Order: sequence, then C-alpha cells, then structure tokens
Amino acid sequence: MTTNIRRGAILTLALGAGFSLLMSTGCATKKYVRSQVQPVVNHTNQLDSATAKNQKDIQNVDQRAQQGIDEANGAADKAQHQAQMAGQQAEAAQQGVNQLNGVVANIGNYKQVAAVTVNFGFGKSTLTPEEQQKLDSFASQIGNTKSYILALTGGTDSTGSAKYNFQLSQERAHAVERYLVAHYKIPPFKFYVIGMGKEDAVASNHTRSGRAENRRVTIQLMTDRTSSAMASTGNGGSNQMR
Repeated sequence: MTTNIRRGAILTLALGAGFSLLMSTGCATKKYVRSQVQPVVNHTNQLDSATAKNQKDIQNVDQRAQQGIDEANGAADKAQHQAQMAGQQAEAAQQGVNQLNGVVANIGNYKQVAAVTVNFGFGKSTLTPEEQQKLDSFASQIGNTKSYILALTGGTDSTGSAKYNFQLSQERAHAVERYLVAHYKIPPFKFYVIGMGKEDAVASNHTRSGRAENRRVTIQLMTDRTSSAMASTGNGGSNQMR
C-alpha cells in the first residue's frame, strides 16, 4: 500500500510539473509572438502615417500647381489684352501721325478762323479759372470747323535763362492742350504745339504789364483752305440745282 501511495505522489508531481512546463511554454510562446508581431504592427502604423502624409503633400502640390496654372493663364490673358490695347493705340497714333504729316506738308493751305490768348502767373504753368473760361468760350467754335488744327504757341517774359523760359513756355502750351483734350475730347494729333520762351514777346519786358502779357499761350484755330473751298463749291452746286 505504501508503494501505491508513492506511485500516486510521483504521478501527481509529474502531472504538476508537466502542467507547469506547459503553462510556462505557452507564456513564452505568446511573449515571443508578441515580440515578433509588435514591430510589424509599429512599422505598418508608420507606413500608414507616411502614406497619409504623402497623399496630403501630393494634394498640396496639386493645389499649388493648379494655382500656378490659373495665375499663369490670368497673366497670359492680361498680357494679351494689353497687347491688343497697345496695338489699337499704336494704330490710332499712326493715323494721327499720318494726318499731322499731311498738315505739315500743307501748312501753307491753312488759314486762321479764330484765336484766343490765355495768360499765366509769374513762373507758373497752371490755368486759373478765369483763363479756363476763355478756353471754354473758344472751344465752342471748334465743333463747327472742318479739317482744323490748333496751333498753340507758348511764351514767357525775359526773367530767367533762355533754357528755363523755353521749358516753361512748353509747359504752358501743354497745359492748354491737356485742358482741351480732357474737357472737349479733341484728338491729340489736332494740336501743333511749340514753346518760344522769351523770343516771341508781344509786349515790352521793361514794364510789369508788358511782362504779364508775355506770360501767355496763344491758341489759333486754323482750317484747311482746300476743304473750305470744296465745301463752298459743293454748297454752290447744291444751290444751283435748286
């Protein structure tokens, strides 16, 4: 009986040891699997983060590229519009030059039909309200004149150097030109502008009143004699037909 007890004890010990070994082996296996799998999981997470970042970067690049394309298209459209405007302005300017060349070539055919003089303060090229009113009254005659030009002659008194006075007389003449263009839409090629400085005095520079008269711009409305003659002939023919 003692032998049976011993055998039972040994069997119990063996079973316990086997179970312990089995449990310890299972735990070890789980730890091993976990240690092998966890780096893979971490790496997978890193790849997911990197993929998401790459997709966001690609979207940002696409957005910037599209923005650049839109800006380039807008700049191209603007440049094309400016080029078209420049072409139209150049064409209009060339037409004006051609007409001006015709005027210069036939300047002897022009006659004065009206004139006005505006005066300026000492050393100034700004039109006063009073002088602007003179130009307004004068401009009312322009609309009824055919084939006309406006001859603007600027002048100064004798105070200062010749170079200074020449420049000042030009500025005064251009001030009149700008006013008429801005207020009465007269084409720039209709103007024949010249500054004479102190060389074309209309009064004595030895008196205050004379110097005031010389600080001036004279505007002459001139028309082509040929066009006027043709118009008169046309009107006469019409009357005869009647």
